[in-house]
This record gives sequence, structure tokens and C-alpha cells, in this order.
Amino acid sequence: MKRTAAAALRNREPIAAALAGVLPERGRVLELGSGTGEHAVFLAARFPALEWQPSDPDPEARASIAAWSREARLPNLLPPLDLDLRVETWQRQPADAVLCLNVLHAAAPGCLEALCRGAARVLPPGGPVAVYGPFSHRGVPLGGRLARIDAKLRAHDPALGVREAEALVEAGGRHGLRLDRELAMPEGGDLLVVLRAAAPAATR
Repeated sequence: MKRTAAAALRNREPIAAALAGVLPERGRVLELGSGTGEHAVFLAARFPALEWQPSDPDPEARASIAAWSREARLPNLLPPLDLDLRVETWQRQPADAVLCLNVLHAAAPGCLEALCRGAARVLPPGGPVAVYGPFSHRGVPLGGRLARIDAKLRAHDPALGVREAEALVEAGGRHGLRLDRELAMPEGGDLLVVLRAAAPAATR
């Protein structure tokens, strides 16, 4: 059954515009936590020279991705895989770019480290990992939309919540990923943070 997310429909255009300057011209994009599948379909259509590999650990999410994919009939959109950031088997997937949209704030804290560790292992030198979502900055109090998102998540599970952009950059540095750019997106507090892989000897 197809699922839909209002946020995915709102932010897909600005995400695609930002990724145009980040993704390689050709190769495979590994998307982790593809959710409804709406981003995967939209971005695969926007970047037809790239092979798009969606994934999600939730079987209902994978069913939604598959349903959207069947409707779209895009030759560069692959069937969704059962991949979990916390399980290292995803690090065996070949990828020229890694994409993670709207995942880290709703995932266990260890997923941030796992994303950076795995991306450094699967990416070629200079390959990007692009992470989108609500982010805070260290020392800046949460307010407005970010505060509401954070409060809602922590009421559900105290381990969840808006992550610091600096924490992502620091985790990347521990695994040979360097900050390439940080782009503010139209929805208040949303960022696209791009890290790039170093030479293989630094990450394997």
C-alpha cells in the first residue's frame, strides 16, 4: 500500500535542487531510510543517469516504496532493500553516494555514528554522504519549529530528538569524512549536511 508524507511533498523540490550540486553524474545512490518512497521516486526521476537504491528496515515502508515504484516505472529505480543503519550488512552495498533524509532525529543516537562509519566504508574517495533533516547548532537554544519537533520526539522516546549538526560533522571526522557543505533549507531548522569520503586507507 502506498503511503504519503506531507513533508516529503513540501521539501522534495528544494532537496533535489541542493543535490544537483552534490551527487555524481553517474553511479549508484544508496538511500537509507527511504520511508514512504516518495523521495526515491521523485529523485530517481530527477536524476535519470543515476541508479537509485532505496531501502528501509520497516516492511510496511518497503511495501509503500515498491508500490510507488511500480506506478512510476522508472528504469533507474531499484527494488527496495531491507537495510538497517544499525546492522553492518548495509555496508556491503556498492554506492557512489549515500543519502539519508529525515532519519536521524527519529532514530536511536547510535545511528548517527553508524551512518558515518558505514558511509566511509562504502563510498569511493570523494564520494558524498548527504544528510537532510532538522538540525540544531551547539550552544543555540531550540526555538519555534525545532523546539516543537524535539519535544514531540522526546515525549515519545527520550533517546530521540533533534541532533546537533556539529555531532554529525564530528562523527564523520572520526571515520575519514570531511565536511563539504551545510545548506539551510526552506523549512526552518532543516539542513542538508554533505560530507565527503577520504582516501580508502583512512577509512578501511
